[in-house]
Amino acid sequence: MCGRFALTTPQSAVVEHFSAQPVAGLADEGPRYNICPTQGILAVRLDEAGGRVLDRLRWGFVPHWAKSLNDGPLLINARAETLHEKPAFREACRARRCLIPADGFYEWRASAGKGKEPFFIHAPGRNAPLAFAGVWQVWRDPATAAEIATTAIVTCDANETLKPLHHRMPVVIPPDDYGLWLGEEGKGAARLMRPAPDNLLACYPVDRAVNAARHDAPELMAPVEA
Repeated sequence: MCGRFALTTPQSAVVEHFSAQPVAGLADEGPRYNICPTQGILAVRLDEAGGRVLDRLRWGFVPHWAKSLNDGPLLINARAETLHEKPAFREACRARRCLIPADGFYEWRASAGKGKEPFFIHAPGRNAPLAFAGVWQVWRDPATAAEIATTAIVTCDANETLKPLHHRMPVVIPPDDYGLWLGEEGKGAARLMRPAPDNLLACYPVDRAVNAARHDAPELMAPVEA
């Protein structure tokens, strides 16, 4: 799964890398080292005219039938294997896919006598953010008619590099396939929902301070002794 991640790449560089136009009024929040569920996260999606836009969506997909933001389980991840058949996701799978920029994500490994140890997972030497596969949905509050764009990260089986930490991982979309995932290049996006190559990602242990959502500082991404 993916329950925490980081994005420290400047917003201007994200815009350039994904060839996206920021939506009107999109504020630059600066680097974020401990992004948590229900927070706003950057995502690249297509607008009504078919152009790429950078927007901020709520991390936690809310189906259109939900009566409130907290109606039902918090859907921060969507399994690639069942994405096309689950009622909450199947329409978004076909028509509302997005790319979620990230410099890396956190995962926890259970260790005897030590509890769960956090690790930071990243792409060594990469000079641009990773792109997690996502799906999105606009939810309309039945009480106020306010509209909130929400999203979930698509996950798949872990590759051999990450299996010692967890059995799931985010689907990582290669740059050459951004257009296919977003829906700019017709059908065939399903073939992208597979584990990343074993040599793409590496991991190292980090401080347990990342466990608390209130912590958000560069030190969270610094390696520590296992």
